[in-house]
Parts: sequence; structure tokens; C-alpha cells
Amino acid sequence: MSTQRDYYEILGVGRNASPDEIKRAYRRLVKQYHPDIYKGADADERIKEINEAYEVLSNPEKRNAYDRFGHAGVQGAAGAPGAGFSDFADIFEEFFGGGFGFRRGPQRGPVRGADLRYNLTIEFEEAVLGAEKDITITRHESCPRCGGNGAEPGTTPIRCPTCNGTGEVRQRQQTILGTFVNVTTCPRCRGMGEIVTTACSECNGEGLVEVARHLRVKIPPGVDEGTRIRLPGEGEPGLRGGAPGNLYVFLSVKPHKIFHRSDDDILLELPINIAQAVLGAEVEVPTLDGPKVIRIQPGTQPGKVLRLRGLGVPHLRKGGRGDMLITVNVRVPTPSQLTDEQRELFERLAETLGTVDIEKDHEPGFFDRMKEAFGL
Repeated sequence: MSTQRDYYEILGVGRNASPDEIKRAYRRLVKQYHPDIYKGADADERIKEINEAYEVLSNPEKRNAYDRFGHAGVQGAAGAPGAGFSDFADIFEEFFGGGFGFRRGPQRGPVRGADLRYNLTIEFEEAVLGAEKDITITRHESCPRCGGNGAEPGTTPIRCPTCNGTGEVRQRQQTILGTFVNVTTCPRCRGMGEIVTTACSECNGEGLVEVARHLRVKIPPGVDEGTRIRLPGEGEPGLRGGAPGNLYVFLSVKPHKIFHRSDDDILLELPINIAQAVLGAEVEVPTLDGPKVIRIQPGTQPGKVLRLRGLGVPHLRKGGRGDMLITVNVRVPTPSQLTDEQRELFERLAETLGTVDIEKDHEPGFFDRMKEAFGL
């Protein structure tokens, strides 16, 4: 902040000025101190001072802080050129359009190529364990017939007669503030400075042709839905020697029939019968690393969570893997599923077990055990 003058004084408005009055005062002052009109040596400082005041007073929060605490309340909040403008061209284009000599001309240097996007759907196992996938993309490349200049072989581009090779056209405009120059991209050569008199028969004078490219994408272990993989330099070509853009592959993961994912853990629901739950058993369970045999302890309750460490999803940006969490689901048969012999056995068992006292035999519920398993 180059001055401690009152911001309201700088813009020439009262402290009860409305936002529209502040904006009108700012527009008037920017016109007044335009470099083509105001020839004082302090032109830059004047514009910075005006812009600093407008940045604070046009923002309700900053204005309130300034009204309460003065400059101390907005220290660090204002600066030149400020107000979201990077230079005088931004200011005049925002408030007055492009007719004041500040409209930027075309870029003549190298221009980086555009990025491309490819959506790729992969299997659940490929996301967890990694894979390599072949994809085909369509992109533009330099025309092999003309070498990218757009001219039929044997001919060459010529200087654009409209802009005389500058790539821009200038129009003088007389206003009440004086004569100003409007600079725009040349419509004939589109800013290139050259035109083709005999267009290449392969690319029709564009210098680029569409080609299909086959690429192999390496998918690292541990990716998830929405993961983005960058392939440098596989996007659209640059202009005037500019670097090519990149190709971004966005991943979508198919759901699995039996496995689910929670961050880097894999979840599995394991159904067992009532006898296995009561007496215990050894059960073979599927994992992404192949079948594993686990021990069901006698008296295992429905909802019990068993943890197999290191059989989850590989950590994408660090070593190691998550775990596999197996939730035991005790399947209770319905009467229609029982044979006469099984039904008789259950009836005899029921006589010996008696009834359950809810208060004495209360066990933690399913959600309590899930919280415990996940450390919640």
C-alpha cells in the first residue's frame, strides 16, 4: 500500500455511497487517468491508488473492516493492480470493452497442445492388483503430406496480405476521449501471419490430420473409482513448436459379485450354517490372492468380523496393503428347508435349551461389533 489517503477521498465519494456510485466513480477516474489522456509522471501511481481504493470499497466485507478500523483493518487485503485485474488491459476490457488500445493481440510464440481425456472401465481385481490395458484414442497429428504447413507439396505459404504478416489487425477509433486503437486477431490468417494459396489435398490446408493411436496404459495396484492416470505428451500437438498436451485416463471400476471395498480394506460376507457357528469349523473362503482356509471358533455369533491382515488393497502411495474383513452371517434354516429328521432334532434341542433371559444374556449387537472391527 503506497499511500494512507482515505479511500473515499481517493474515489471522491461519501462514506454512505452506494456500490453503484463507487463503481461509477472508479470508471470515471480510470478514464481520467488513462495513459493516452493523462500525461503526468505519476500516472501509474494514480491508477494503483484508485484501484486499491476500489478493491476495498467494492467488497462489502473489506469495506466494513475499513469503516471500523481504517487502513489497519484491511492491511494485506489491497494491492495494485488488485481487484482481480492483472494489468491495465484487464481493467479496460472489463469496464470499457476492447476499444481503448489495450486489447491483446494474438500470441505469436509456441502454444502448448490441448489435453485429452479417455474414460476406461476396469474390473475390480484389476483395480486392486494392477493391470496393463490397451486403448485406442483419436487425436490430431502433423499432416505427413505437407509436413504441417497446410500447403500442397511444391508450394509454400505466403505472407498474409490483410495483416502484412503480423497476425493482427488494428482499427483506429475516434471517441470523446481521443483516438484509440483496437487490436484484434487477423480474421484471414487467424493470427498465423501466413496464408496457404494451394491447400494440401490430405489435410485441406489445416496442417493436421486425425489419426487413431494404440496405447498401453499401466494401471498401478490400488487405484479406485475416479483415479486419473496421466500419459505425458499423448495429447493434441502444440502450435508453432509448442509442446504437446497430455492424455488423462479416468478410471471407472466395475462392482464385484462378492467383494466390496472400504478405503484399502476388502469386505466379504461369509455365510455359515448354525452347526458350524455352534461347534466351530474350518471354512475355505475366496480372496483376491486365491482361496484361504480360516477357522470358525465354536460359539461364533452372527455378525462376528474376522480380519485377515495384508489381504486387502495395496496402498497406492506407500508400501503394504489393507486387510480383508470377513463378516460371519449365520444362516438359520426355515421349517420348509428341514427334513423330518432335522426338524425332530431341533425340537429335541429346543426342549433342552430352554428360553433366553434378555437381560442376563445380552450380547453386543451387530453394529457394536462392526464399530469395534473398524476401530470406530
